[in-house]
Amino acid sequence: MKCPYCKSDNVKVIDSRDIKGGLEIRRRRECIDCGARFTTYERIEEKHILVIKKNGDREILNREKMEKSIIIACRKRPISAEQIDEIVNKIYNKICESERKEIKSIFIGELIMEELRKLDKVAYVRFASVYRDFRDIKEFEKELKELREQE
Repeated sequence: MKCPYCKSDNVKVIDSRDIKGGLEIRRRRECIDCGARFTTYERIEEKHILVIKKNGDREILNREKMEKSIIIACRKRPISAEQIDEIVNKIYNKICESERKEIKSIFIGELIMEELRKLDKVAYVRFASVYRDFRDIKEFEKELKELREQE
């Protein structure tokens, strides 16, 4: 590990902690040469799962892209970063546990909507409106009606 400030490889670990339920390790490091401190994160290398998009294109499953879409749906809602991390981890683990090499984006979208529906109805509707690409107000009203009936 090289120091991000002076590029020296004379670095020591001063603290290590498990985070995200033991799925990651947070390490606090100090450069012996310049004295700078910085944090690194270590996690298991993710296997490459291909996502089959609606148009047929394939791309590698991107955890950050999934997280970003959830963050956008949850904007200005009383939802913590930890809750978002929990959702992302839950969905990502569910996908990885399926042991499939390819997965349809529709499946991922449905998993996200399922989790958001449990967490926050407004975030769910925001995500669903983009994901389902509502064409008019009638489609939006239909979704809201179904949501109300589930309560």
